[in-house]
Amino acid sequence: MSRPGRDDSPDRLYTLTGGRTRSGPDSPFDLVTLVVAECDPATGMQSEHAAILRITEHPTAVVELAAELKLPVSITKILLSDLLAAGRVSARHPRKADLDPDVLEQVLVGLRNL
Repeated sequence: MSRPGRDDSPDRLYTLTGGRTRSGPDSPFDLVTLVVAECDPATGMQSEHAAILRITEHPTAVVELAAELKLPVSITKILLSDLLAAGRVSARHPRKADLDPDVLEQVLVGLRNL
């Protein structure tokens, strides 16, 4: 059984990233980083970059994007880094919910009572 992305030719993945194996030490991308397109795809743009811009018209997590593109997350992060450097996408982490510890305790007690 073939697994998209994982069983792709290493040559194809090498070509997509220009030979790079990492997105860089200062990369803001992790699995849950939300990515939003800042522009429409341009003529002559790499097809994967154009696909990313179409998919990210609405905030999309990196892991969802990788699944949609059928590419490994590491390759997706490299492509996203290219777009971020060009100002074509923006990235942000999801907001952490401000939850009251008392409410969490009540939920936990309620779940235990089930």
